[in-house]
Amino acid sequence: MLENFSFRTIGEYLPLFGQGLVTTVWLSVISFAGALLVGILLCAMNLQRSRALGVPAKAYIDVIRATPLLVQLYFLYFGLPRLGIILPEYIVGILALSLNSGAYIAEIIRAGILSIPGGQVEASVASGMRYLQRMRLVILPQAFKVTIPPLLGQAIVMVKDSALLSLISVAELTRAGQLLASDRFMPAEGFITVAAFYLVLYYCLKGLAAFASHWLGREPARSRP
Repeated sequence: MLENFSFRTIGEYLPLFGQGLVTTVWLSVISFAGALLVGILLCAMNLQRSRALGVPAKAYIDVIRATPLLVQLYFLYFGLPRLGIILPEYIVGILALSLNSGAYIAEIIRAGILSIPGGQVEASVASGMRYLQRMRLVILPQAFKVTIPPLLGQAIVMVKDSALLSLISVAELTRAGQLLASDRFMPAEGFITVAAFYLVLYYCLKGLAAFASHWLGREPARSRP
């Protein structure tokens, strides 16, 4: 079955795959940091009683979650130049990933905050704490434990979504597989290697998520054999 599979060719292209892996990692890290900022901002707006803040935040979250990431990526890549805004492909990719995942992270953080018992919030209000003090001392420390595992799950999704950046010529991991497939006409070698690298990234992040869940005392119950 693998008699025509060329491991030698894969070895020749390993430096290219290595560069793509590094690019995928740093793009994902920067994008996730940006998504956290977007998510925190959207969550803060969504939790406000003012409709002037809450309605735009909810509308943004609904639009982002209802449309494919690929459409959003192409909208930024082809739409911004029409407005006179020309950005490098890397910046467009980071922007697309951050804006997309930010909508999901906003809902994760909001769910974590709303999971805090109302009695604790009322007690903090009765003790004279201001809004920022309640968030910093009472709500956010408890919401932190709830949100970390799903946030790491969203990070895994973002790493896989970063493969779409190959469509705008970003030299990430999937792009390396495309180059091998087009240069040597070996799509199996190219994309099986890409899948293997993504599998390694997936298990690294999955292990981190499992460690975080265990550390936070939220280790999921194991399924019975």
